[in-house]
Amino acid sequence: MHSAEGAQAPSHREIVSMPFSRYLKIFPDLDRPGSTLLYSTRKGSLVRLPEKILADVRRGTLADTVVDTLRRLELWVDDPAAEREAMVELVNRTNAKAGTFFATVVLTLDCNLACPYCFEDHFRRNHAMGAATAGLLVEKIEREELGQGRDVTLRFYGGEPLLALPRLKEIACRLRAAAAATGTKFSFSLVTNATLLTRKVVEELLPLGLTSAQVTLDGPAEIHDLQRPFVSGHGSFTAIVANIQAVCDLITLKPGGNFTRENYRRFPEMLDALLAAGIDPARLGPVQFSPILPKSGVRDSSSDCCVSCGEPWLMEAILFLREETLKRGFGVEKPAMGVCMVELTNNLVVNYDGTLYKCPAFMGWPEMAVGTLADGVGDYAVSHNLDLWKNDDCLECAYLPLCFGGCRLLPLLNHGAIDRVDCRRKYYDTVLERFILQDIRYRPSVQAQGIA
Repeated sequence: MHSAEGAQAPSHREIVSMPFSRYLKIFPDLDRPGSTLLYSTRKGSLVRLPEKILADVRRGTLADTVVDTLRRLELWVDDPAAEREAMVELVNRTNAKAGTFFATVVLTLDCNLACPYCFEDHFRRNHAMGAATAGLLVEKIEREELGQGRDVTLRFYGGEPLLALPRLKEIACRLRAAAAATGTKFSFSLVTNATLLTRKVVEELLPLGLTSAQVTLDGPAEIHDLQRPFVSGHGSFTAIVANIQAVCDLITLKPGGNFTRENYRRFPEMLDALLAAGIDPARLGPVQFSPILPKSGVRDSSSDCCVSCGEPWLMEAILFLREETLKRGFGVEKPAMGVCMVELTNNLVVNYDGTLYKCPAFMGWPEMAVGTLADGVGDYAVSHNLDLWKNDDCLECAYLPLCFGGCRLLPLLNHGAIDRVDCRRKYYDTVLERFILQDIRYRPSVQAQGIA
């Protein structure tokens, strides 16, 4: 976090029109009685303030150096109206200056696993991207992105994308060459079940731009092999752990898993299995556990599925799993400003047949398509309810930088349309303080620095 130090003999002045940022949370400092923690949800800055300084705030008297430090960390603002307007325009500014094009590319819907909860289950068939569609994709990226000076990052997705390895190589090879010719950069990652992610495959893909892979382990072997068996019925846990062990020195692997309210407490056993296999947590990217969601395009009220971030069991699960992950020395994602990919014009999903979406979760809803490779992107402002967070409740909420209206999938699941925000106030009221305290406790690089 950011450090901040006050002067030994501060000069004081009256502070009248310079309040704390609205995008700020204040928590008691449990480790140091008499102090408080200030956390900026916009900047991610974390400082420790003695309570006497908060008293100075209430009285309207603060040291100039303290005010300047708080302002630099965006905990303090000179003009609240300007701060709000800057947040209103943040996505527009981000889109205007974007220098990289991101696309999730669905190479195939075929898979060598038979997960009973598969998100794509009801439309997953042996569909794969053909040569013509792949050619159209490459030509579009060469012309509209690389040719315009933008870097390109793809995420190959499925099904299991490594079942379409020749097509993947074809696309990556052509774009790598095009990027070199235009003085831009091309790279890609994988979302893979990791059963085919052997060292040989990774070594073949590294020269083409492979940087990382998101892999899935659903808890310990006993649970994982029930939730993620091979099509043959045999378990996949052992093969995945072996591949993680074999390639974790070559690329960044981001492990994750899909839990239910019945089994989440056993998921740390999966981390123990990685440690027992000799896998160093420092070689892995952050671990991200997620609840099982209803199948795409289907409303499912099953107790195994999560349809709201405000469910008490989910918040308890997230806190428990994050703590257990940190205890074992693995990394986790920290709270950070983030905008839904739906709002970002330089972010697309390309389905195997060339249909375009704004999020992989929408592939089960044909009506949520936003265009095709052949015809380009149409107007999706109404169908996707862009800017739905630009209302007084959201703009005045301290959690807006972490949320921006929440997940667009959940309103679609629950109401059949993106007709409202997925408010996360209850969620962050419950978890954010605990997240920060976990980070202070377990991550040496994350410490609150004091203002005296």
